[in-house]
Amino acid sequence: MERLVIVSNRVPSLSLETSAGGLAVALKASLEESGGLWFGWSGTITERPGPQPRLDQCGAFSLATLDLSDEEFHGYYEEFSNRTLWPVFHGRLDLLRPDRKAYQIYRKVSFRFAHALSSLLQTGDAIWIQDYHLVPLGKELRSLGKMAPLGFFLHVPFPQAETFAALPYHRELLSDFCAYDLVGFQTSACAENFREAALRYLGGSLRNDGDIAFGTHSVRVGVFPVGIDTKAFREMAGSSDVQRRTQRLRACMHERDWICGVDRLDYTKGLAERFRAFEMVLDETPALQENISLIQIAAPSRESVLEYRDMRSQLESLSGRINGRLGTFDWAPIRYLNKAFNQAQLAALYRVSRIGLVTPLRDGMNLVAKEYVAAQDPEDPGVLILSRFAGAAQELTNALLVNPFDTSAVAAAIREALRMPLMDRQMRWRQMMNHLETNDVHAWRREFLKALKATSNRARDDSSPRAA
Repeated sequence: MERLVIVSNRVPSLSLETSAGGLAVALKASLEESGGLWFGWSGTITERPGPQPRLDQCGAFSLATLDLSDEEFHGYYEEFSNRTLWPVFHGRLDLLRPDRKAYQIYRKVSFRFAHALSSLLQTGDAIWIQDYHLVPLGKELRSLGKMAPLGFFLHVPFPQAETFAALPYHRELLSDFCAYDLVGFQTSACAENFREAALRYLGGSLRNDGDIAFGTHSVRVGVFPVGIDTKAFREMAGSSDVQRRTQRLRACMHERDWICGVDRLDYTKGLAERFRAFEMVLDETPALQENISLIQIAAPSRESVLEYRDMRSQLESLSGRINGRLGTFDWAPIRYLNKAFNQAQLAALYRVSRIGLVTPLRDGMNLVAKEYVAAQDPEDPGVLILSRFAGAAQELTNALLVNPFDTSAVAAAIREALRMPLMDRQMRWRQMMNHLETNDVHAWRREFLKALKATSNRARDDSSPRAA
C-alpha cells in the first residue's frame, strides 16, 4: 500500500488556526505523516455540480473535492445522514425521521462519489472511508472493479441490533458495511453490536477470529480507538502563544476556578443536563457561588435542522435562567458561547480550567476529553470529568467517570474534583497522559492500515452479501 486515500463527507479547512478539532485534526495528522489524497464534499452547494473533482495540494497530500446540489445536500446530508442515521446510531429513536426519497439521494451521492474518485486512484492505494455519511461507497467502488484494500471506520457509536433494526433500510446498510475488507469501531461494545446485527439480519457466520463470513467472502471487524496528535497538542499548549493567551484568561478569572465544556451544539452532548448539574452544585453548596464559573463552548452545528435549532433555544433559555437567578453584578455562573474557537484558543482554555466537563449522553469517542488531558500543566493539572457513555471512558479510566443522566452524581463529581488534592490530580493525569502518548492518532492510523493490509491479502470473494 503505497498511498493512503481518505474519503470523508466533508473536506474542511485544514489549518489548525481555523479548525476546532475532532475528526478533521485527526485525519490531517494521519495524511501529514503518510502523504496521499483526501477526497470528499467541498462544502459548496451549486445548481449544477460538475462530475470532475477539483484538485489542490496541501503540503504532503492532495485534496479532491466535489460540490453538491441543493437536492443532494438536503436529502443526503440534512435528512438522511443527520435526521435518520445520526439519531439511530446514538440510540435516539424518538428523533428518527426516515424518508425513502432522502435514502435514495443518500445512495445516489455515494454512487457519484465513487465514479469521481475512481479516476484518481492509483495502483497500491489503500482506501479508508470515514463515517456514516458514506457507508454505501465501498460497494459502489467494488461495482466499478476497484480491488484496492478497502477499509471503513465508524466514528460514531454502533447501537444494539434491535435499535439499528428500527431503521427501515437496515439490511441494505448492513450489506454495504460488509462490502469492505475491514470495518473499524471505536469500542469493543460497538464492534459486538455490529457483529450481532450482521449475523442476525444478513445470515452470515462468525469465524473464530471474530470476522463475519458470507460464503467465501468475509469482513474483518476491528476495534481502533481514535487518538489525537498528543505530542503536537502538548507542545502547542506549552507554546509562548498559548502562554500569552492563558495569562489573558487568568486576568479575566478574578481568582475563580473555571470549569470548561467544549462541544458541538448537539442533543447527544448532554449540555442541558450539564447546566442543571452545575446549577445543583451552586444551589447545594452556596460557598461556591461567585467562586466558580462554567465556560461552555457550543459550536454551531447543522443549524438548518429543526432539532438543532430547538437545542440552541433550550440552552440559551436555561443558561439565561440560571444566570438571572444566581448571577451578580460581577459574576455570571455560566458563560455560554455559541461559536467555534481555534485550537490555540481551546488549548489555553483547557490549561486554565480546573475541571474539564465532558458529559455526552452517547459519543463514539470524544477527542475533547483527550485534548483537555494533553493541554494540562504537569505541575498543576486539572481534573477530567467524563461520561461513561463516551468511547474515551474505555481508555481514560483515571478520569472521574459519571452517568450524565444522574444530575446528583455529576454535581458530586464536580465537588470532588474541586477539592481533589494536588498529588491525586497529578497521579490521575500522568496515567492518562501515558496512555495518550502511546495511543495517539499516528498509532491509530498505523494499526488500522496494518490490519487492512493483512485483511486484503486474504483470498476473498469480490461480491458482498445481498440484503435478505
